[in-house]
Amino acid sequence: MPEWLVEFPQIAGRNLRLMSRTIDQQYRDFSRAWGDSIEAFFRPLLDFLLWFENILIETPWWIILAAITAIVWFASRSKKITIGSFVALVLIGVFGMWEDTMRTLSIITVCTLLAIVVGMPIGILMSRSDKLQATVNPILDVMQTMPSFVYLIPIVMLLGIGLIPGLIVVVIYAMPPIIRLTNLGIRLVDKEVLEAANAFGSSSWQKLVEVQLPLSLPTIMAGINQTIMMALAMVVVASLIGVRGLGQPVLQAITNQYFTQGVLNGLAIVAIAIIFDRASQAYGQRLQRHREASHG
Repeated sequence: MPEWLVEFPQIAGRNLRLMSRTIDQQYRDFSRAWGDSIEAFFRPLLDFLLWFENILIETPWWIILAAITAIVWFASRSKKITIGSFVALVLIGVFGMWEDTMRTLSIITVCTLLAIVVGMPIGILMSRSDKLQATVNPILDVMQTMPSFVYLIPIVMLLGIGLIPGLIVVVIYAMPPIIRLTNLGIRLVDKEVLEAANAFGSSSWQKLVEVQLPLSLPTIMAGINQTIMMALAMVVVASLIGVRGLGQPVLQAITNQYFTQGVLNGLAIVAIAIIFDRASQAYGQRLQRHREASHG
């Protein structure tokens, strides 16, 4: 066997370690130079999150309970889902997890809204360009398959520990479904409907707002549903870098072997996930039935 072939793994390993150290140093330099500016950029978002969190915590529990129950009813129009949500929230309060649940609810709401605001335009642009879709899809594949803990490394190196890096991590992790399903929903709009819109002289903006988005709304709602589920899945992981809520008691239970605390807070996360899931799914199904009825 040639000598260069024997030494190749060692040479490649040394070069890889050298390149890794160089990249790490460059990233540290970047974080020192721009970390404060990036944190200042996201400061208004943090202020909004804290304001919304304070509203949920300071408002009497029965008002929040009534508001959430009403939202679930108007979204689902299902007595079963509404009563189940009411009972789950009452039990959360009975077991002393109300405040942590409100913190989790606030960050999930803010992160979902931010993921929609950022993700939907990307999905719309992807639906208009096959080249952009071919470019973005591999990035989304990486984002959805990368272990959740890996997301923490660059964000913590850049911004440290706190709510702002936690917020960014949750949004990045939860964004791919809304991008994918916005793109898919718009691409699945019937071409005959688009041809009819063209025949009436509709502009691209009018077709998007008045035809494509309304008809793709059930698919987009499925994307929002999955975004919410992924954000909730990230709550426990994000508690490692300072995100308050139900994730922190679960992390404490793992560290200190508090079985009951871990199970109860885990069940509270499950309850919130089921409420969001059932309500958003029911709303999406209602939109689908309305769409089919209007076409029928």
